[in-house]
Amino acid sequence: MQYGNNFPPLRPYKTIPSSGPLNMSKKVAIIGAGPAGLTAAYLLGKAGQQVHVFEKDPVYVGGISRTETYKGYHFDIGGHRFFSKSKEVEDFWTEILGNEMLERPRSSRIYYNGKFFSYPLVAFEALRKLGIVESALCVLSYQKAKLFPVKNPTNFEDWVVNQFGRRLFNIFFKTYTEKVWGIPCREISADWAAQRIKGLSLSSAIWNALFKPKANADKGKVIKTLIDSFRYPKYGPGMMWETCADKCRQMGVQLDMNCGVTDIRLENGKWIVHTTDGRTLGDFDYVLSSAPMRELVAHVSPKFPEQAFNSSQHLGYRDFLTVVLICRDEDAFTDNWIYIHDPKVKVGRIQNFKSWSPYMVPDPSMACYGLEYFCFEGDGLWTSSDAELIALGKKEIQQIGLTTESAVVDGYVVRQPKAYPVYDHDYKEKVAAVRDVLKSYPGLYLVGRNGMHKYNNQDHSMMTAMLAAKNIIAGSEIYDLWDVNEDAEYHEGGERGREETEKVLGRMVPTRTS
Repeated sequence: MQYGNNFPPLRPYKTIPSSGPLNMSKKVAIIGAGPAGLTAAYLLGKAGQQVHVFEKDPVYVGGISRTETYKGYHFDIGGHRFFSKSKEVEDFWTEILGNEMLERPRSSRIYYNGKFFSYPLVAFEALRKLGIVESALCVLSYQKAKLFPVKNPTNFEDWVVNQFGRRLFNIFFKTYTEKVWGIPCREISADWAAQRIKGLSLSSAIWNALFKPKANADKGKVIKTLIDSFRYPKYGPGMMWETCADKCRQMGVQLDMNCGVTDIRLENGKWIVHTTDGRTLGDFDYVLSSAPMRELVAHVSPKFPEQAFNSSQHLGYRDFLTVVLICRDEDAFTDNWIYIHDPKVKVGRIQNFKSWSPYMVPDPSMACYGLEYFCFEGDGLWTSSDAELIALGKKEIQQIGLTTESAVVDGYVVRQPKAYPVYDHDYKEKVAAVRDVLKSYPGLYLVGRNGMHKYNNQDHSMMTAMLAAKNIIAGSEIYDLWDVNEDAEYHEGGERGREETEKVLGRMVPTRTS
């Protein structure tokens, strides 16, 4: 995908700290050219390391943060805001794209019971649309939850009921969450709620609706889900990672597309990589993998101990597909995205790519919507034909009232396997079993969302790669990658780029271990 030649030139990047003299150049294999893999490749390439990236996709880099195209229309796989509290991440994005990043307003709503609710909550609008009786019942339910909370909630349902009351849980959380995960809310770990909506409650949402937080509010005063602007590449997130890949190549990084890894083997302190095109490449000092943990562990030699191996093979993933509808623009809606909390339709979320960036849609008289359907690879939705899925999307978007079937002129389908690592009751124990034996595989780093089986946002996936790169360049385990995103309250709240890497007190980015 070409965007022109107006990208900023390479500039010196922030100095990577070291606990001592830097070691000589290392040879590093990176599995996956998503945000984590390419961040590591870029930083290691700039530091003069020998880097070889293996990407199984024949066309796109960026993983789930790629941007696909169809007849000149650009669309995301989910929609990705570029916002981070880490200055190092913000600096990285600027280093890659510079003024090709747009500042975009956040606009999103919830569709429930035939009505659209602003999200974040606008207090009086919500009260009016729910009605006096329903609003009163919600307040009573909330008060009951505060008087009689579930002690030490372990599942999503109990955690959210404690924060909002059962009635609001049923209205604004249950249907959408069960669409996303395909399992009852009581089977989803409370970690999911803590990571995505920590710090937000009915009282805090109403407070923020009535008294908008100042941009320089203290930490903890601005709730993660209430951020109202973000940066975004002109042509979608894939523009960031395609440009990053090009710059990696300029620095001598070898990036092989349409080349998966079938297995990796540790022999005499060095790693050997076998690829899907039949090659065997050896003498790697390090392997960084953003491949799904379940897949990676299954292809490592020597084999992981039985408990860790079995634990990895029982990790779950949720898949989804996007039905892209190209329509005549009838000013149907201007939101970036809308959450669909209606059990009468299968769609879970609808993206408006023109609102993410006007450059995503080549014809200003047209609009491009992405209807997201959460599913499991191989189930009825996943195996439906593209024509069946486009017909379903046209029917449901009209049923919701966002546009008419007659306005749709074309469609396209994207399937995304293993989009989300599942946070079921015992996922932590499974991941811990794998993590505990990694020290027996020197030079092997798991990074990114699927690599670590952590529901990271893009910036946190990047941080794990940044810290792995620092460790490799320094030649010692200075940072523990697993501490990234340990405290979800610092996940996105607060002022953009406010925190330096070693000033976040081990929450968003871990401090040195030595």
